[in-house]
This record gives sequence, structure tokens and C-alpha cells, in this order.
Amino acid sequence: MLADIGGTNSRFALMEEDGRIGPVTYARVADFPTVRDAMADFLARQASRARVGTAVLAVAGPVVNNRCVLTNSPWIIDGNELRGAFGLDAVQVLNDFEVLAWALPALQPADLFPLDTQTGAAGEPLLVLGPGTGFGVSCLVERHGARVAVITEAGHATLPAETEREERVIAAMRRRMGHVEIELGALSGAGLQNLYEAVAEVDGIKAPQRDAAAITTAALDGSCDLSRTVLEMFCAILGSVAGNLAVTFGARGGVYVAGGIVPRFPKFLAASAFRERFEAKGRFRDYLHPIPTSIIVKPDASFAGLKAFCDHSTT
Repeated sequence: MLADIGGTNSRFALMEEDGRIGPVTYARVADFPTVRDAMADFLARQASRARVGTAVLAVAGPVVNNRCVLTNSPWIIDGNELRGAFGLDAVQVLNDFEVLAWALPALQPADLFPLDTQTGAAGEPLLVLGPGTGFGVSCLVERHGARVAVITEAGHATLPAETEREERVIAAMRRRMGHVEIELGALSGAGLQNLYEAVAEVDGIKAPQRDAAAITTAALDGSCDLSRTVLEMFCAILGSVAGNLAVTFGARGGVYVAGGIVPRFPKFLAASAFRERFEAKGRFRDYLHPIPTSIIVKPDASFAGLKAFCDHSTT
């Protein structure tokens, strides 16, 4: 059994012995009190009578000792507890962006929306990052024929400011929340809402309350100038953070944007300051310029990563 468990939605599928992945079943996290209930519901719906022997779960949070307390959900995923509860031979719990990193080499041109015309350097690190319910980051590194997905909690690093206006906006958030991290300060659903409220405060606008989905919709349909301004700032900040991480990891193989937010407006991101800010690293601009950036638009790309991890683990 393969699963991708986020703060808002969970997805389950079965992988056959020949490597084929069956249909993906979706479930809202809020509809089940525990992951055990969601897994039991999925397994009960399977027509196949074949025994499920193992499970590999991608989860939205830090994994310690095969256990994760989801960062943006009350679910606790404990691999050892689930193994006993379902009589499985093994349960492996992985960070969700670690799993997406495993998927990167398998992605095809149709799975991506390119943001430039660059071509990555073969054999160099591949970086994946993405705003959704949270903000995830991982990097796939290949050396001497061995692949390793580097796990990070980069979303909780301090949110950088590139302009005086961004400094004022971050200062407004700092007065409310103290430390302003990348995730809650801008690059997540909650972060986009915090950014909207802070920009309204800085500009002295009495704005209607909107969640991330409403902000995005109002920005894209042109019904709210503030929302459009905020989404443009979101894209610019995403470019700066992506460039910082590309330099940090030496990700000359390519940078991929995932998550539940950006794939909803690929053309808007492409027309934004994202790429300009990605490259704006002073004397390291020439280092960043050749690095390709793309949006992952393949639905359920994490299942390609789960399969790649399983294949790698058995070789």
C-alpha cells in the first residue's frame, strides 16, 4: 500500500507485484479521526482479496524513528503502531517532499510546466520545493551511482526580504507573530493569508477577510487589486527562496515547484517576478541563470516517488 498524507488530504493506492500502481483514492484528513481509520476505510473498499504485505507512507512533517506528528494536522503516523494494527510485515514512513525528490528523475516533459528554456546539468542535484498546506523542500543527490533524498525543514527558516516594501510587510507580521518563517510568513495557504493581512496593514487598507483560495481567485479574476498585489509578492518571494535553496544545495540539475498552490496558476507564476528573483543573487547570477525551473503539474506525482523509493530499496 502506498499513501501520500498531507495536512488537508490523504491519498491511497495499491502497487501490484509487477510495479503497476492502481487507482488513487482520495480522502479528506478532517473526515477521519486518525490515519488508522483512513487506512482501514481504504483497505475495506479494495476489491482485491490479495494480502497487503507492506506500506510506504509519505507524510507532511518531520519523521523521527519512523513516526511523524503532522505539522498541520492532528494525525500522528507511527509506522510501528500501524504495522501491528494491520498485521503488516513492514511500514515505512517518509517525509512527503523526500518522496517527491525520488520522483524527479521519472518525470516526463508532459508532467511539467517549464518556467524558462534552460536545460539542467546531468548528474547534478535536483531540488523540489512547494507551498501548500505547509512548505516542503527536498533535494535528490546522486553520487557514485547512489541516490539520496536530503530531508529538510527549510520552511521553518526565517523569511527573507529583498525589498524595502517586503521589509515593512515582514515587520508587520513580526509584530503579530514574533519569528516570521518562510511557511507561515508567505509560502503556504496560511502564509498567503498572513501576507494578505500584512500588506493590507502596511497599505492602510481595510480589506475583507479572505482565505488563501479566495485570495488566489480574486487575484486571478481581477476582482481585488490587493489580492493581485499579494499574489505577485508571493511569487516574487517564492523566486527568492527558490534561488536561495538552489545555491544552498548546488541544484544545477533543476528546480521543481510542487505543492497544492502554484499548479493552480502556472501562467501567472511564469509572468511574475519569480524567475527574475530566482536569479537575483548578485555575483552568483551566472551560476543560477542556467538552472531550469519548472512546475510539477502531474497529478499524484508523489506516487511515482513512492514507487521509485520501493524500487531503490529492493535493489
